[in-house]
Amino acid sequence: MIDRRQVLNFRIRAQQLDRAEGSLADTAVLDIGVQDTGPDGGRWALAARGVDVTPLSGADLALLWTVRGAPHLYRRADVGTVAAAVEPFSDADAGKRIYDAAKPLKAAGIGILAALDEVAARMREIVGRPTVKGEVSGRLADVMPEPYLRFCRPCNATHLYEMPFRLAAARAGLELRLGTSPPVLERIPGFRPAAAPGDRFDLVRAYLRLLGPATPKHVADYLDAPVKEVKARWPSDAVEVSVDGETRWLLAADEAALASAETTATRLLGPFDLFLQAKDRATLVPDAARVKELWPVLGRPGAVLVDGDVAGTWRPRRSGRSLTVTVQPWRKLTGSARDAVVVEAERLAAYRGVPLAGVDVEGDRRVLDRIAARHPDA
Repeated sequence: MIDRRQVLNFRIRAQQLDRAEGSLADTAVLDIGVQDTGPDGGRWALAARGVDVTPLSGADLALLWTVRGAPHLYRRADVGTVAAAVEPFSDADAGKRIYDAAKPLKAAGIGILAALDEVAARMREIVGRPTVKGEVSGRLADVMPEPYLRFCRPCNATHLYEMPFRLAAARAGLELRLGTSPPVLERIPGFRPAAAPGDRFDLVRAYLRLLGPATPKHVADYLDAPVKEVKARWPSDAVEVSVDGETRWLLAADEAALASAETTATRLLGPFDLFLQAKDRATLVPDAARVKELWPVLGRPGAVLVDGDVAGTWRPRRSGRSLTVTVQPWRKLTGSARDAVVVEAERLAAYRGVPLAGVDVEGDRRVLDRIAARHPDA
């Protein structure tokens, strides 16, 4: 029987959180997409996996609204294949993914996939040049019929429903310009969706490869898809394993890696890092109170990964031009573990391009003293 530590170690190794350096080409999480939400989003997730993100630009990466309508980074060379991979499995699946927007479309006798195609066609017509999201939304509201629209009280305006808007963008061959807020949509140069994603980019297989062992429900929850649709596409080479008494599945090619995985990785994971996107939160964090602390409804902290386990939370705090990292440990950290956390905080500060003022571990000034000792001229 496999225990939770083996599962975590396997995922850390599969997601390359234990490596010192790597390239975009060999970074596995880019196959499923790297969510880019918040200042410590997609680029920080890549940096935590050893990628030098300083020279990266739009020539290397593309930002698309894909899984769950969230913005994800991909290798630019893979965009056509990704577009095929993130397609809903069926009309029923598409209806689930767009939430409450499905009801008026169904009432009007409009198929959900057909509706997404219609929105995509109109979006592509509108975005002939880089266009801010609000303008695209306003112009869509002028040309789309009533079943596609809703009244937005905060804006006091009528808009297209949000999820069809987001999920239609990739179908339209549109990407989000990197570094824009509010987001600017623009056409993907030379966009041509692939006929099929192939095994590497198939999202069910990618979930099992990076977040396994898992159940069909875990995968369905990650995709916002119906469980029966995921079961219908369950890989024939998935093998059963028992995780603390629960039956789960893993790709057969990864069975040996699961049994032998060991790691002592220490990382400061961003709030939406793929490692934290696994849908078996009780495996990641067995304590229910800690689950609420790590995944609150609003204002998620990051996770402190120490010696291959989630050992607490962290939050950044800017003061002037410097950065302080506040760590809330869930257990007593050894001196070497605290030193490793300081190293990761220094990496975060370098990533943000600001000096590190300190690392506050429950108000432990000794950690701040360690930083001063490492940088006597600071």
